[in-house]
Amino acid sequence: MQMTSLANKTVVISGGATGIGLALALEFVSHGAIVVIGSRRQSAIDDAIKASDGKLHGKTLDVVDRPGVNAFMAWVKQSIGTIDILVNAAGVNIKDRSMSSMTPEMWDHVMSINATGAYNCIQAVLPAMRERKDGMIINISSVAGKRALALGGVAYSASKFAMTALGTCVSNEVGAEGIRVTNVYPGEVDTPILDQRPVPVTEEHRQKILKPEDIASVVVGLAALPARVHIPEIVIKPVHQQYY
Repeated sequence: MQMTSLANKTVVISGGATGIGLALALEFVSHGAIVVIGSRRQSAIDDAIKASDGKLHGKTLDVVDRPGVNAFMAWVKQSIGTIDILVNAAGVNIKDRSMSSMTPEMWDHVMSINATGAYNCIQAVLPAMRERKDGMIINISSVAGKRALALGGVAYSASKFAMTALGTCVSNEVGAEGIRVTNVYPGEVDTPILDQRPVPVTEEHRQKILKPEDIASVVVGLAALPARVHIPEIVIKPVHQQYY
């Protein structure tokens, strides 16, 4: 099967300055794509651009701020060009992961970023994709978005289940129009979000789990598939991690 060139394709990645998002950005750039990253912290964007030898484009983005998301996407279209691929990689978790320890404000925080944030980004780019009958949306969910896990916690699992349902419903709605939506479910990955674990992760454990680059290589491969090919969802996990 002949793969599609990603050269000069415009890719927008929320949460693209760190972790999986940054690995994705660097991998897409290596395949010739024009990549725009969004992050809440300008310092993280600056570091990411430096890591790419100046090849990345970036601007601050808070996915919870709907008008701000719309303005960000409008800026990309005006300054870079048509958005071909959207990757929702912005995500957060909390240390207090049980109902007994979590506050309502913690719940709102996680849901607003992981679930509503993804909705805001999709809502901003989808009309243009539907108009030209082309485009791809990739949601970086989690195995906790397919199996409710105590490891991920109540709020995180619920938010990722919401992202899963969002991606599936949108995919079913727009697939006939030539738009592909893929939900990606990573298992444990060595990213900064591990710092929010209730119990610190050992270096030995970090060495056993996935690296952000593992996810990036798979996702970019999906994006390079011919437009006729749609992979609705894919699970990527460390070999040792159980999958119930």
